[in-house]
Amino acid sequence: MSNSKYLLTILILSAAAISGCSSSDSNQDLKDFIAENKRRPPGIVEAAPKIQAYKVFTYDAYSLRGPFDPPVTAEVQQLIIFSSGNVKPDVSRQKERLEQFDLASLSMVGTVQKGGSIWALIRDPDGSIERIRQGNYIGSNHGKITVLSGSRIELIEIVSSGEGWIERPNMLELKTVEGN
Repeated sequence: MSNSKYLLTILILSAAAISGCSSSDSNQDLKDFIAENKRRPPGIVEAAPKIQAYKVFTYDAYSLRGPFDPPVTAEVQQLIIFSSGNVKPDVSRQKERLEQFDLASLSMVGTVQKGGSIWALIRDPDGSIERIRQGNYIGSNHGKITVLSGSRIELIEIVSSGEGWIERPNMLELKTVEGN
C-alpha cells in the first residue's frame, strides 16, 4: 500500500507541474516583445574598413653598428672602409681566456700603466679581473683590441655577414661607480 500512495503522489505532482506549464497566458509578454521587435525597422551595418596591403621591408644594415652599441671613433671607422675583401678569423690562433665571453658581459673596471704601456683591467661574468693590452683579443666575435686609453677600449670584431666575414668596430668603456 505504501508503494501505491507513493505512486499516486508522484502522479498528482506531475499533473500539477504540467498544467502550470501549459497556461497560454503566461507567455503573452514574450510574444508581445517579439512582435514589437519585428515591427521596428532593421538597423544599418557600416561597411568593414578597407585593409591596406602590407609593404615588405628588407633589413640590409647587418654590417652597421647596432643601435644599442656605443659609438665608434672615426679612426676605427676608417679601418673598416680600408679593410680587404678576404676577411676571416684566424682559426689556427690559440684563443685567449676572455674570448669565451660575450663582449656585453665583460666590463672595463680600470687601467694600469706598467713599463710604459697601458693595461686595461677587465671583469668577466665570474667576477675575475683579467689584465689585457693593445693587440689582445676579447669577446666571442674575434675582437682584437686596436686602441686602448684610460677610459675605453676600441676593438675590431670579425662577424659573419651571412655571405662571408666582415669587420665591425666595437667599444668597451670604463665602468664607473657613482658615489653618494
